[in-house]
Parts: sequence; structure tokens; C-alpha cells
Amino acid sequence: MTSVADLVPQTSLDRGVLPTTEVIARVHRIQDVMSKLMKVDIHFGKIPGTPKPTLYKPGAELLLMTFRIAASPSLIEDLSTPDEIRYRVTVRGTNQVSGEIVGEMVGECSSSEEKYKWRKPVCDEEWDETDIGHRREKWQRGDSKAYKVKQVRTSPSDVANTILKMATKRALIATTLVCLAASDIFAQDLEDLAEELRESVGGETPKDTKQPQRRSETGTAKDAKPADSAALVAVGVIDKLWRPKDKKYFAVKLTGDARMFTQWIDKHEQLEQDIKQFVDTERAIRLTYSETVKDGKTFYNVIGVAISDEAPKPDQKAPPLKAADIFADASEPGSEG
Repeated sequence: MTSVADLVPQTSLDRGVLPTTEVIARVHRIQDVMSKLMKVDIHFGKIPGTPKPTLYKPGAELLLMTFRIAASPSLIEDLSTPDEIRYRVTVRGTNQVSGEIVGEMVGECSSSEEKYKWRKPVCDEEWDETDIGHRREKWQRGDSKAYKVKQVRTSPSDVANTILKMATKRALIATTLVCLAASDIFAQDLEDLAEELRESVGGETPKDTKQPQRRSETGTAKDAKPADSAALVAVGVIDKLWRPKDKKYFAVKLTGDARMFTQWIDKHEQLEQDIKQFVDTERAIRLTYSETVKDGKTFYNVIGVAISDEAPKPDQKAPPLKAADIFADASEPGSEG
């Protein structure tokens, strides 16, 4: 007699579910590639104040190559108007071995975004001659107070190719994160956002730390006074970051700048870690600092760091201080964290 069991095929169906061990192996592979091959500010970057590193296009391409995923635009939508260039790009990830589609995501970019729509005028004459509807004054956040800058409209056609490339890049990175399930490791596009927007989409801009007065040996601050109460800014590439032996502060030096910037470690350890992200890179940064004068010497107390879009402008006027002048004793950095 034939049973029901005999009529059921004795083959198991492959539901395409990955074993847990393979999922773990993939995560470990991403972490291994990140630690051994990826470089900060080339493949990914740590935006100060944000919770996790942001994946850049070279890093996405490296990960796609590692897992043999071919990523290519499957659809490009031109959503432009006479006054705006706008593209929406869909990028599809395909396994190079099996041909299976493993993910697909969309990226969009527009010439109406702040950094593409407006630019600094070449001169005041250009500003004066620009139509009133194509110029503006915009408030920007300063280190001590807000200030206004003059801007004029960019011609949309001048940035058309850039807009298309940026939309493709955003879709490529999004596809990479989805195909590899790497969103818990990397963030996306935070470097493209203005500082004001980062605070509302997952990151916050590092805020300057208030500098307390430094005490003298007698417990007063009579011989220590700030040279300028407003926060100052130095722009440059890090030449060296180190901790003097047996001292409780760290020191930073920018390439081409004679000054040494110092700060206490115990209450500013995170600041040291943020600065460390830019060591051995060519990325220009903005060091926010204050000045303190003691015994005729000026000490530079670093209180904040951020990525800079400006070219380095080293201040060569400051005389170089000897190590003995800076590290003479525990009160020398210029403030008491």
C-alpha cells in the first residue's frame, strides 16, 4: 500500500537562507578589510561628533570588489527644470559569479542644494552687478559669534556633470551598505551635509569647550590672562600629535606653523581622540584655540577640531617655543582642564 509520505518528494528546497556562520564571517570580513586595507579620510571618515564612520566612494568600491559585487546604474532619471539640474540614479548590485541581483538603491542630487546653488563672489564688483534675485547674504556660525557672508547664484549648467556624479555616488554607497548589511558599521553622506543639518540627522557638531582660568602657584590667576577672549582658529594639516612623557596633557603641531597647541587630557580626552583621526592624513582641519599669556610667553590652548574646506594658512609670525618652555611644569599648557 502506498503511503502519503511516499508521494512527497524527498528533496529539500534551498530557501536561500544564509547560515548564521556565514553571516558572521561576512561581518568579520568587512571589519578585517576596514582595519587592514581602508585608510581614514580616503575610504571612510570620522566626522567629529558623529557616532560612526562615514563610508566614502573609494571605500564602497573596495568592499564591492572584496565581495565580487558589480554595481552599475540601472536607471537614470533627469528631473531637471530650466532653473535646476536634478538627477535621480538607481544603482543595482549584481553578484559577479552567479549573476544574482543582491541589492538596489536610489541616490539623488540637485543643483538647488546649498553648496551647489551658491558661491562666493569673485569680488565686490561682481556682487554689486549681480541681479538682486541672484545674490544674498547668509548667516554662518562662527567660533565666537555668527557672521554674514556674501554669495551669488551659480549657473545650474556649470554643475550639471557634478550633480550627476554625486547622485550616482550616493546611490553606489547606499547600494553597498544594503548589499553587505553594513549600515550598523558605516553612516552615509554625513560629509555632504552642512553642520546645521548634521545635528538633526544623526550627528552633532562638536561644541567648543569653555576654558577655565589657569591658577598660578599661589592659587590666583593674576599672572595669567587671556591674550584674546574670543576663540581663534588655525587651519592646517597635522604635523605631529603627542603626549610628553610623564605629563598630563597632549600637544599638537600643524605643518608649516611654528606654534604648539596644548590641552589637558583628563577632561579633554575625547578631543584628543577626535584630533587623532586626522594624523597621517593630508586632510586640512580647523583647530579652535584660545591664547593665554604668562611670564611674557603666549600659550595656545586647543579647544575644538573640525574638518576644514579652506586651504591651510599657517601663521609664521608666532615664534617657535622650545620644549623646555612648553613642558616645563604641569601648569604650562595654559589652562587647567
